[in-house]
Amino acid sequence: MNVTFACADCGQTVKQTFESERSELSCSECGYSWKIPPMTSQSELGQQCRVCPSTDLFIRKDFSHRLGLAIVVLGFVVSCVTWYFYLVVATFAVLFVTALIDIILYFFVGNVLTCYRCHAEYRDLDGLDLHSPFNLETHERYRQEAARLRENERSI
Repeated sequence: MNVTFACADCGQTVKQTFESERSELSCSECGYSWKIPPMTSQSELGQQCRVCPSTDLFIRKDFSHRLGLAIVVLGFVVSCVTWYFYLVVATFAVLFVTALIDIILYFFVGNVLTCYRCHAEYRDLDGLDLHSPFNLETHERYRQEAARLRENERSI
């Protein structure tokens, strides 16, 4: 299993290979390390985040949001240009090709398990598809919690 997370000390993105026997995570940039609870079985790896104590995890496609948005915007811009020149068939062809690219990417791109709290990402994990997809209510709960903690830190 591979894990990608932000270091709690310096904030740099860290990528590590993770085994169930591992007892600590460390940052390759600043050297900061912290203990993690040991796992008794392989099935427990996907039940709790190893970076933070959260058990709220969700699956999503392992694809860059920026690249996906760029594909959609490019298809929209090209279809607007063809529509401007009254090329109706070309306009719908561009929109169809953009949708086809989206469908192909959906079926060929794998999933990643993500933590709501610390946004750690887990790849190459058995039983990944058993988790639920993104839930806006859970996400909002963690976002509000982080905002309250930042507000409390400012007031101290």
